[in-house]
Amino acid sequence: MIIDFHTHIFPDKIAGATIENLSKASDSKAYTDGTKDGLQKSMEASGVDISVVLPVVTKPQQFSSINRYAREITPEQFLGGGEFLSFGGIHPDTENYKAEVDEIADMGLKGIKLHPDYQRVFIDDIRYMRIMDRAAERGLIVIAHAGVDVGLPEVVHCTPKRVEHVLGQIDGGILVMAHMGGWNCWEDVEKYLAGSRLYFDTAYSLGHMEDEHFIRLSRKHGVDKILFATDSPWDGQKEFLSRIREMNMKEDEKKAILGENARRILKL
Repeated sequence: MIIDFHTHIFPDKIAGATIENLSKASDSKAYTDGTKDGLQKSMEASGVDISVVLPVVTKPQQFSSINRYAREITPEQFLGGGEFLSFGGIHPDTENYKAEVDEIADMGLKGIKLHPDYQRVFIDDIRYMRIMDRAAERGLIVIAHAGVDVGLPEVVHCTPKRVEHVLGQIDGGILVMAHMGGWNCWEDVEKYLAGSRLYFDTAYSLGHMEDEHFIRLSRKHGVDKILFATDSPWDGQKEFLSRIREMNMKEDEKKAILGENARRILKL
């Protein structure tokens, strides 16, 4: 089973404008049109079985609509044939973080997406750490954008050093740092985070890292904690799969990265 642990889609009525705006801000090409159907076609063409969809709540009042959509696109049972598994989203300025984390868990969603740059809060802020604590109590995975965001490069709200601080404060729970632990901060990822209990996803990182660097960091951290991810629509699923399959890694390492690790933590 191949699982893409980091994708984005938008409701049809806003997908076109959203993709256009984000493409301009990041100077990035989109590989799909940002819709559910667009991602479905990408999965069929590439052989991806499940795409984990990660919504971002940029305003507290978006909580209900975004998580309702997440629930709608996520099936009750997974057969591994071109399905979506959406995480929930939460804003750190929510007035009742416990109730909202509980609502996401009670809806049957498996995790929460945080985006420190879009939400303009540092990852080791108490508002995030209490969300992570509650998520761990409810058995939810937490995934956060980490490192530089190419569309918002001025302030990096989730640096490897700040994540190291989080690890010293938060006990338990599954934490995933996207973009191989911190996009374009990989020297500090090796210094502060490699070998920790964190999971890293590969989103938007292959092609920006040399293969040898990716392999070294993956093995130093632990291949069992690396999750295949594309950041679709900002990179192509077919292209990312080819890059990993062509790398000078053992077949069991590739198999773990492409799906086994994700299947284990998602309990599929």
